[in-house]
Amino acid sequence: MPWNTMMDTLMKEMHTQGVTIDDIARVLKRVPIHPRFVPAIKAAHAAGCDLRIVSDANMFFIETILDHLGLKDYFSEINTNPGYVDGEGRLRILPIHDFTNSPHGCSNPCPPNMCKGLVIKRLLCEHGNKKLIYLGDGIGDYCPSLRLREDDHVMPRLNFPAYDMISSNPMLVKAKIHEWADGGDLERVLLSLIQDNLANGDDFNVDHQLINLDCKLEILPVTSDIELRPKVLCVPF
Repeated sequence: MPWNTMMDTLMKEMHTQGVTIDDIARVLKRVPIHPRFVPAIKAAHAAGCDLRIVSDANMFFIETILDHLGLKDYFSEINTNPGYVDGEGRLRILPIHDFTNSPHGCSNPCPPNMCKGLVIKRLLCEHGNKKLIYLGDGIGDYCPSLRLREDDHVMPRLNFPAYDMISSNPMLVKAKIHEWADGGDLERVLLSLIQDNLANGDDFNVDHQLINLDCKLEILPVTSDIELRPKVLCVPF
């Protein structure tokens, strides 16, 4: 059973056992967030970046968490699976792509319900004049990494599936690769990339898998120490 379908089935079972939508929302609000994630998002937004979410979660989860953190207005677009509460008060989670009737046909290891590469392809067509920074960690984040161009940046999370797949053959990825391990790394690398690109007069988007993390030049809260500069992924051949 695909993960997306399993989540919908699980929500049905929870509903039959008396778990309410308010119960689910309360749990989502208790999900631990690295303390540097929120400042990184706010700093990128303050610099003028167009932030977008590309996630295989669902709209209800994402909007609940963003509302709780006060971040909903910081993102211009959320690409994810539909999630809504039906008339019986049950949370329904549907696929963003109807794979039973029309498979997306991607040959990369994308889940059947969502190809993030297709989302990035659309964004590149709509905003081809902007550079793009893509942050991700899962298997589904590999496909969009392959769509990026030489002037774009991809930030795979260290020792997670996307990083492992990129590391196995980094020559397939045209974009510049910058690893990160935790929220502190994410903030330093992301804001340093933004600062460097703005200093060169570039305009670009930032797409994130979700905290799936499309700038004006102003002082960003990032150190200039050389050891905190973005680290380029090096893989021996």
